[in-house]
Amino acid sequence: MTEDVLIGVEGRVGRIALNRPQAIHALNLPMCQAMIDALLAWRDDAAIEAVVIDHSEGRGFCAGGDIRMLAESGAKDGREARAFFHTEYRLNHLLFTYAKPVVAFMDGITMGGGVGISQPAKYRVATEHTRFAMPETGIGLFPDVGGGWYLPRLEGRVGAFLALTGARLDGAECLALGLATHYLPSAKLTEAKERIAQHPDRIGGILGELSVTAPPAAITGQIDKINRLFASDRYEDILAALEKDGGEWAQKELGALRTKSPQTCKVALRQLREGAAIPDFAAEMRQEYAIGSRVVQMHDFLEGVRALIVDKDNSPKWDPPTPEAVTDEWIDAIFAPLPPAEAWTPLT
Repeated sequence: MTEDVLIGVEGRVGRIALNRPQAIHALNLPMCQAMIDALLAWRDDAAIEAVVIDHSEGRGFCAGGDIRMLAESGAKDGREARAFFHTEYRLNHLLFTYAKPVVAFMDGITMGGGVGISQPAKYRVATEHTRFAMPETGIGLFPDVGGGWYLPRLEGRVGAFLALTGARLDGAECLALGLATHYLPSAKLTEAKERIAQHPDRIGGILGELSVTAPPAAITGQIDKINRLFASDRYEDILAALEKDGGEWAQKELGALRTKSPQTCKVALRQLREGAAIPDFAAEMRQEYAIGSRVVQMHDFLEGVRALIVDKDNSPKWDPPTPEAVTDEWIDAIFAPLPPAEAWTPLT
């Protein structure tokens, strides 16, 4: 067991609280394994009727995975990074297929790996503190943990927009897009958890009673622009559309995209296109593991982590440097299935 995640039982509910505040509760391998062990133990325990996932102190629900470890591993043989992905994706899949209701309280920064453990939950609670994003194009990784499943199932082209730009959504926007099921003031969360622990058969009713009307969701005013300008699955077409539009919003998003890894943007677009047609979540995780096992050792991820996390100069030098230089063959190699002996598998 690790102290980075607190696991216990309250009333008729299993409680998982991420407890790594100095890293905004970013997931590491022992945390993922501890969560899996708890979920498996509770799965067949009749005394546990639901599971609550939240965080201890601090401003974040979960800021992602242990990026620095992934980069250090990728710079060597990638073995530790692959072990982390394999376990994290098993956790994501276990939550996605879990028979008992799961409630995720996204009260704070919810990014990357935090998206992966909250989106499979039946109940996803946003608050005024929620900041939701898949920011992987900025570090040369890719929108994993099921991003290829969740994002293309959002309205219109919003998923492609979020995957490419790494745009941050507030709690009201999460509710409007269906990324959250309820919007509660953070002051009501303790009451919600206490009541759920005593009445796990009434989770929907309890969250409904404690919900408030969310503020206006800014992104809803941009959906027409997003659908028009991010319509293509070809990255060069999206850049050209934004450039041609010339409006203030388009120029802002174009400026944001110019800072992102062209390789990652092309990976994300293909991942979402294929993910929309993938038949089940396990197949999506199998594909994402193949992508991740390669990308974690490639230049753009190592350079992205150097620029944004290690040296903090925020000036990554992407290679290939332009969208045009990222060929179809380059992307094909990243997406190629792994040999059966190396492929990701769900928990039996």
